Amino acid sequence: MLRLLGLDPGLGVTGWGVIAVAGNRLSPIGCGIIATDADAGVPARLRALHEALAALIAAHAPAEAAVEETFVNRNGATTLKLGYARGIALLAPALAGIPVTEYAARTVKQSVVGTGAASKTQVAMMVRRLLPGAEFDRADAADALAVAICHAHHRATRQAWSRAAAATERAGA
Repeated sequence: MLRLLGLDPGLGVTGWGVIAVAGNRLSPIGCGIIATDADAGVPARLRALHEALAALIAAHAPAEAAVEETFVNRNGATTLKLGYARGIALLAPALAGIPVTEYAARTVKQSVVGTGAASKTQVAMMVRRLLPGAEFDRADAADALAVAICHAHHRATRQAWSRAAAATERAGA
């Protein structure tokens, strides 16, 4: 069984979700949020986020990680702070030697719900359907599980393409 970590980064709240993958079967392992102190400075918040992610990675030992790409909004300062958090979400697994893949929010929604314009409510509903037994109170945790599900689907497709390419190459040799 392979464990995948999905992350929905944010400076205030980062969602995380770990799933197990066995063939085409997905099982929830755990999910939640990492909240940073809004009264602390950005460097202290980034450090707290990194420490929490490092502990999470040590506890769950995922083989791979996936991170949702930054959503750019009109407020440049907010987008920049989100970028900082996303950098930590990319760095923490990389420092642990875990391969990290990035997915656009539309790709995650398309993979889980079937439309890239899905609402957070639709994403949460489909995550519950795809991962029976998954328990979460916050949309951030559901979104993180959706990122992990998206990665599981895309990684299976990439593996199938690689096998097909290798078979074609052997047949032509």
